[in-house]
Amino acid sequence: MSNTVKKTVTVPSQNLEVSYTPDVVVIGGGASGVAAAIAAARNGASTLLIEQRGYLGGMGTAALVPAFCPYTDGQKPVIRGIGLDLLEKMKIEAGEDFMSRYKDLLDWVPIDVETLKRVYDREVLASGAKILFHTVADQVLLEGDRISGLVISNKSGRSVVQAKLYIDASGDADLAALAGVPFQVGGDQGELQPGTMCYVVTGADRARFKQFLEETGERGQLERTVTEAQKNGDLPDGRKRISGMAWITDSIVGFNFGHIFGIDGTKAEDLTRAAIEGRQLIDTQIRFLRKYVPGFEHIHLVHSGDQVGIRETRRIQGDYTLVVEDFLSMRTFEDDIARNSYFIDIHLANASSTMTIKHLPKGESHGVPYRCMLPQGKSNLIVAGRSVSSDRPVQGSLRVMPNCFAMGEAAGIAAAMAGSAGVGFREVSIPELQRRLIEQGAYLGERPGQADAGVTVDAVTFETECK
Repeated sequence: MSNTVKKTVTVPSQNLEVSYTPDVVVIGGGASGVAAAIAAARNGASTLLIEQRGYLGGMGTAALVPAFCPYTDGQKPVIRGIGLDLLEKMKIEAGEDFMSRYKDLLDWVPIDVETLKRVYDREVLASGAKILFHTVADQVLLEGDRISGLVISNKSGRSVVQAKLYIDASGDADLAALAGVPFQVGGDQGELQPGTMCYVVTGADRARFKQFLEETGERGQLERTVTEAQKNGDLPDGRKRISGMAWITDSIVGFNFGHIFGIDGTKAEDLTRAAIEGRQLIDTQIRFLRKYVPGFEHIHLVHSGDQVGIRETRRIQGDYTLVVEDFLSMRTFEDDIARNSYFIDIHLANASSTMTIKHLPKGESHGVPYRCMLPQGKSNLIVAGRSVSSDRPVQGSLRVMPNCFAMGEAAGIAAAMAGSAGVGFREVSIPELQRRLIEQGAYLGERPGQADAGVTVDAVTFETECK
């Protein structure tokens, strides 16, 4: 077998203008990036948030993930601060009808995408941070263990952003990877969780759908109905239920349904294939819903994701790697900057494999240590969101948007503190960071700053689905 040698071209060197010199630059405007920018600016840092699209929100807006995952541990909210405030502002601005439905709900609240975009815009700008849309960072300039600048590209051309501190909130550790930070991708065999092309339909009849559920005993995720359609060849093999349905109104519904396998969200070719396959799969699912599900006979597709929803890509190697035993033992760390209670939720890597699921008891959570956001070998870079340093099972829990808000808020405050003191992220005072987080509304457990090994863990076992 011959190895194909790829052709290369030497690109001429350039003298680039320095376009921005903030204290803090945030790459990525998803949940973690929005919270990081707001927190950094509110704590006194001049802050620039760079986002590749023309709006903020990441998977919640670009990929149309239909609902926020739980903010609570089943008894109390563990995600508070900026993340909870943004949720409540979206509820209010979505209108009286939406607010009347979801006023007291903190878990699985549907996302009103256009409202959420406006809320994010306003809150980031109100914090004092600046936003730069339609822009990507494609090169990192290094001086020893420090990032000295980023080369950005947009319609204005290429230029350099020079900041004191850098926050990678890309979701894929893009900035960390460009800077040479070591990372892992997927499982032992390179397997990755699948992508999902989410979408929104109108013309549904919620009352008729509820009647169908009551009369048949079917559950909301339509497990029996999906299984029947798969047996009849009207749906492809894979997960035997709908992952999520979110009723925005009595006639408008968001769907997280089905999987696109073999997608690496760090590769443009894979994202292209997923977009094309995803739209075809949506058409199949719309036909299924019209045929099999009362209340959906007359639905019309109004919006599919700008990109496929991605659950997993890179995980950095950080100063500490959060592992499944930490999750199961509900461990608390001296340097906790957040709490997590969302279950381990690893979607099947192919149509014939299984889901991996593990819940914590109600009312329980584990700590998320500051050190898992600190990438090895870089002093003025911090990573927030699903790409922090963890093993694969824990990434399947940490990856959801409420957790990303919490990690982003901590990263933003830490960046403001480091910038003010003229130090790197490792020199930030943890007690002072924790004090500010709590003062600004975050929840760090019953005894913040006090390590607790938690309960003893024996053999690690998981629940499975779709055998």
